[in-house]
Amino acid sequence: MSGFGSLGHTCVVGLQWGDEGKGKIVDVMLEDFDVVVRYGGGANAGHTVVIGGERFALHQLPSGVLRPNVISVVTGGVVLDPTVVLGEISSLRGRGVAVGENLRISERAHVVLPYHRLEDQLAESAAGSGARLGTTSRGIGPCYSDKMSRRYGIRVCDLYRPERLRERLGQVVAHKNAYFRALFDHRQPLDAEQIAREYLGFGEQLRPFVCDTATLLNGLIGDGRRVLFEGAQGALLDVDHGTYPYVTSSNAGAGGACSGAGVPPTVIRATMGVVKAYSTRVGAGPFPTELKDATGDEIRERGREYGTTTGRPRRCGWFDAVAARYSAMVCGATDLAVMHLDTLSEFDAISVCVGYAQRGNVSNRFPADAYEFDEIQPVYETLSGWSGDLGRCRRFDELPENARRYVQRLSELLGVRLSVISVGPQRDQTMLLT
Repeated sequence: MSGFGSLGHTCVVGLQWGDEGKGKIVDVMLEDFDVVVRYGGGANAGHTVVIGGERFALHQLPSGVLRPNVISVVTGGVVLDPTVVLGEISSLRGRGVAVGENLRISERAHVVLPYHRLEDQLAESAAGSGARLGTTSRGIGPCYSDKMSRRYGIRVCDLYRPERLRERLGQVVAHKNAYFRALFDHRQPLDAEQIAREYLGFGEQLRPFVCDTATLLNGLIGDGRRVLFEGAQGALLDVDHGTYPYVTSSNAGAGGACSGAGVPPTVIRATMGVVKAYSTRVGAGPFPTELKDATGDEIRERGREYGTTTGRPRRCGWFDAVAARYSAMVCGATDLAVMHLDTLSEFDAISVCVGYAQRGNVSNRFPADAYEFDEIQPVYETLSGWSGDLGRCRRFDELPENARRYVQRLSELLGVRLSVISVGPQRDQTMLLT
């Protein structure tokens, strides 16, 4: 596959609630790029890549780490869980994937610590079923909260100052133990010295990969290297522009790429917006087109819609063009990749949400208030379905006519050029249209 390089430095971002298939798109596009950048999020993200029938699930490392000739960069916008990163490196090496000079990790990245994971679990349990956010309990939100507070954040660079780390952890762990005891009646205190010893060891294992990634990236860009920015989660989970409070704790849209990576906004020339041919969501939060019936169950089973990170069954429904159009606008999507088109084969009719009905009016507005969605009913446009195994198709004209009409309609509704269609998990089950 070729042709993506003509786009220039590109950001790949999900336009739904995550799990759109960004990992595969990044892997395919990297044939035309030299560098891949993970710019935000943490181990709550799960990107899956299938190569030659072998499945790789990555949570912290960029999908490009599977290509030894590509430089994979984890930037300061990411919250780093050393246990996950080192586990992924070990697992990849055990499967014959070389991980060494091709991986670079920012010294500015904040570190996920044991008390972050514990806080996540305690807060979700205390909230009760009606108020839970549906987090992955990986400690991502608490880590970002500590980062923003400026009082409790610990970064990768701190792992190389033993006395300073011990001093900081002594202060932070004392605060966390008191907080957990007072708020959650949790009476098993964490040991600051034990955490310090463990994380100093992690620091030494990570040392070969750690550097100033902002300087590295700007230097590579100045040298003419082509850079692909890999988003985590989806724009509808963006902390500023998603369905707050049912969102992640970072800027998951394309806007987070420059601030997270430390490169100028003028660098990114194109944004590849990735969507599924239908909609899914994991955890709590608004989902206007959710199908709580046999059709939703059928989509889930056909699409194998179970979380890469948690294994939880995903909520499934028809494509929501109102939500995706909003994401495309916020992210400045220039190109559209439609994934999982093969999953919708054999349906007689397929619905697409083209408006929201509320109090007798129909609108294309995506509400800021998550609770306003309780009043909304999706307005559907119905398209004819198709049959046949799309996984065998390699060119656009090989798709059934109704499948072609469907993806063209999605492109039209979003106002974004259709550039990629995926009809299966393998690299060669991908059509490049531009």
